[in-house]
Amino acid sequence: MTGRFDSPGEGSNAKASTKAIVFVVEDDISMRRSLTNLFHSVGMDVIAFGSAREMLQSTIPDVISCLVLDVRLPGLSGLDYQTELARLNIHMPIIFITGHGDIPMTVRAMKEGAVDFLSKPFRDQELLDAVVAATERDRKRRDAQQIVANLQSRFETLSPREQGVMKLVAAGLMNKQVAAELGLAEITVKIYRGHVMKKMRARSLADLIRMTETLGIRANRPEQTQV
Repeated sequence: MTGRFDSPGEGSNAKASTKAIVFVVEDDISMRRSLTNLFHSVGMDVIAFGSAREMLQSTIPDVISCLVLDVRLPGLSGLDYQTELARLNIHMPIIFITGHGDIPMTVRAMKEGAVDFLSKPFRDQELLDAVVAATERDRKRRDAQQIVANLQSRFETLSPREQGVMKLVAAGLMNKQVAAELGLAEITVKIYRGHVMKKMRARSLADLIRMTETLGIRANRPEQTQV
């Protein structure tokens, strides 16, 4: 999700920055304007749409955000749009609003990851609190993704042999055991291990182990890789 919307919805004052954006999909124009005005009144950037299809046809900027989504919409319903976003691998926290909610509908939305499910009429503060919680969730998700991406970039700078040494060391093998597994001299393993610690920017063995866990790396019996 990169760039800005090709055709911004009403109420758009989004900037090319890291400021969070609240997306609104609501077919009732008076409600849509009311929500836009509410979020603007507390300094939030807002982009509003009259249908899920309208938003789908736009380019979603890759910034911290959340979606305030009406359940009943023309064409694609709010619940179906939630499913479609998941299919497209768009992980935007969703707050559902509806005047016709029921328990099965609420359960489905929450099971699929919705942050909240508010029945109309709701208090302004109730919605604002939900939006703050949703954007904070998105901020934490993005932070976690960036950590993984940074670690993956470092891991990819390692040679195949260094990657093999890293996996075995992180699995708890001593230098002597790693040397036996890889058919290397113990002093050579120590050199590779030093390279790994430096390239991965690991301050300790415990730090290196945490990195492998974050990356989901497991040590299999090594192949005879070359430098």
